[in-house]
Amino acid sequence: MQNSAASETVTAHRRARAVGVVAALAALAVAASACSSSSDKGSGGTGDSGKKVGITLVLKTLTNPYFVTMKKDAQQEAAKDNVNLTVAAGNKDGDTQTQIAAIDNAISRGDKGILITTNGDAVNAALNQAKQAGMFVIALDTALNPASTADITFATDNEQAGKLIGQYGAARLAGKKAVIAMLDLFDNQVVSVDIQRDHGFLEGMGIDPGSTTVNGKEAKTGSYTGGSYEVVCHQPTQGAVDGGRTAMENCLSANPNINVVYTINEPAARGAYAALKAAGKQAGVLMLTIDGSCQGLTDVTSGTFTADSAQYPGKMASLGVSSIAKLARGGAKPSVTSGKDFFDTGTALVAKDAASGVTSQTADQAKSACWGS
Repeated sequence: MQNSAASETVTAHRRARAVGVVAALAALAVAASACSSSSDKGSGGTGDSGKKVGITLVLKTLTNPYFVTMKKDAQQEAAKDNVNLTVAAGNKDGDTQTQIAAIDNAISRGDKGILITTNGDAVNAALNQAKQAGMFVIALDTALNPASTADITFATDNEQAGKLIGQYGAARLAGKKAVIAMLDLFDNQVVSVDIQRDHGFLEGMGIDPGSTTVNGKEAKTGSYTGGSYEVVCHQPTQGAVDGGRTAMENCLSANPNINVVYTINEPAARGAYAALKAAGKQAGVLMLTIDGSCQGLTDVTSGTFTADSAQYPGKMASLGVSSIAKLARGGAKPSVTSGKDFFDTGTALVAKDAASGVTSQTADQAKSACWGS
């Protein structure tokens, strides 16, 4: 009886130890599961390249091929990077309320970052809230005002893009008087891309813009590089074909002898050309614009545009998606281009006819990097 009792006691101890081991293993499994759940929390889980990262792309509009290209290339990059991409856009250029709603929704979803082409300073408060919530904000194409509202800007050097067409225009005039129409983006709000392209063009022509912060402050008459000039008008276009047509009609009413037209973008330039053609005034006019779409290159070849500074919107968007995805998974923050306060995605001048002293590409040479249909 004593041996049997001892045997039962040993057996009981062994069972207790086994139960303890099982319990310990179970506890470890629960702890591991809890850690995994914590690190994968939200749509932008970090630390594992296999986890979805939530990113929101907020565009000016989806009526301009420039921003449609951003959407398309961002979506392609998102598919490669295992990103859950949400795309939103204003109903028109200047629509900040729709953009603000999209930012608020991104915060509610717990996205890891926002890419935005801003419609105006009214979005800044919402973007600051997004940053406070831990989101990384990248401005695309247009720096925010102030630029520090975003963590970084991915953009073409818009001032340089303006300078290129200004330098080309001055060279093509070859000393003739420049009678200039300035077709800007807005006249009722300040957006950096509007200022930078406008001022860059004037600087390229050899004309002092007269201000660093607003358009229309240059002397209306004076000398450009090579001759004299007159600025006939500054008209808003909202970056649209209809706006460009109306703006050009107004400028022609002020002076029918315009021979240089600066436009904020290609849609505005197409509208301006339509107005010139309707008035029988298109011959001999230098139509100088900025964008570099595939259609724009066709317009350069046909002579609708005299010169076009090509930009790469798809590159801005795809690099932005990739950068936030890498950062969300433990990678380094993107950095600015050396010597600049933003990441420069490049620009190049495209023209049918070469101009002395100005480097340019033909439309055929530029075709491999154009965007849109």
